[in-house]
Amino acid sequence: MDLREDFDADVLRRLARTSRDASQSRRLLALAAIYEGASRTQAARIGAVGLQTVRDWVLAFNAAGPDGLIERKKPGPRFKLDDAQRQALAAVIEEGPDLQRHGVVRWRLKDLAAWLFERFGISLDESSVGREVKRMGYAKLSARPRHPSRTWRP
Repeated sequence: MDLREDFDADVLRRLARTSRDASQSRRLLALAAIYEGASRTQAARIGAVGLQTVRDWVLAFNAAGPDGLIERKKPGPRFKLDDAQRQALAAVIEEGPDLQRHGVVRWRLKDLAAWLFERFGISLDESSVGREVKRMGYAKLSARPRHPSRTWRP
C-alpha cells in the first residue's frame, strides 16, 4: 500500500516537530522514513511498533492525512434504553407507584429495574437505572431522616 503523494518526508518531519501530540509525532516520523525509502520493518522499528500497526497508520494517514494519526477518544457505552422506553419510564415515574398494581408506595431504583424487566424484558442493574433516571432529569427525593428517640415538635 502506497502513501499519499501530496506529502513528502520533509513535510512530515516539519509536522512532527510542530505537533503537540507525541504519539502523532512518532507516527509521522515513521511514515517520513517510508517516504525516504525505508522498509516498513524499519519504520516499525522507528515507531517501536509491529508491522500491522504501521499498516494501520498508513491506512489512517491515507484516509485523513496527518490528522488521521491522532488518537481520538473512544465513544462511551451506548444508552441502555431507547427513546420509547425512556418515555414510558418517565411516565411511570411521574404517575407514581400504585400500591395495588406495583406493590410499593414509592419508587426505588430496585422497583424501577423490576418494572423495566416486566414491561420490556430488559435486565438493568440499579446503578444503570439510576444513571438513566438522572440523565432524564430526575433527582432522588426523600424525607429528612429523624432520630427514633426524638419527640415530635412542630
